[in-house]
Amino acid sequence: MAARRAGEVALTFDPADRAEAGVTFIGHIRSTWSQGNAPRNLRTARESGEAARIELLPDYVGGLLGLEVGRAIQVMYWVDRGERRLIVQNPRHADGARGVFAIRSPVRPNPIALGTVVITSLDRATGVIGIDATDAFDGTPVLDIKPWIPTVDVPPGWQPEG
Repeated sequence: MAARRAGEVALTFDPADRAEAGVTFIGHIRSTWSQGNAPRNLRTARESGEAARIELLPDYVGGLLGLEVGRAIQVMYWVDRGERRLIVQNPRHADGARGVFAIRSPVRPNPIALGTVVITSLDRATGVIGIDATDAFDGTPVLDIKPWIPTVDVPPGWQPEG
C-alpha cells in the first residue's frame, strides 16, 4: 500500500472481500501508460498527444454496430492496479482532504473508472477502437462502452463552474 498523506483515512477492510456481483471484461485498453508515467487525468492525457485504443474480445465485436469515427463514447474500465481501501484522500491538487466520492481518483472501493473519449478509428472486423486519449495503464480491462449523448449526459440547465 502507498504511504498515506495527512488527513487520509483507510477502511478497516478490503472492499474486494465483500464482492456481491460479478463482471466480465469485454476487452482491454492499449496505451503507452504504466505505473509512474501515466497522466493525472484525461485532460493531461490529451495534452500529451498520446492516442490509445480499445481492443475488444471477439465475442463483443458485434456491439460496435452503430458507432462511428468522431463519436464520443463513455468507457467504463476496471482500474485493476489501484488501491481499494482509501475512503478519505488528500489530493495534491486540492485544498485539503476529500471523500473518495468527491474526487476522480482511481483509488476507490470499487476500482471503476469512467472516461469520455472520441473515436478516432474503428475496425469492426477486429474490434479495435482508436480513441483520442486515455489515462489508463496499458492492459486495463474494459467493462463497458456507451455512447455519450448530450441530451442524456448533460443535466438540463447545467453550467460549468467558475
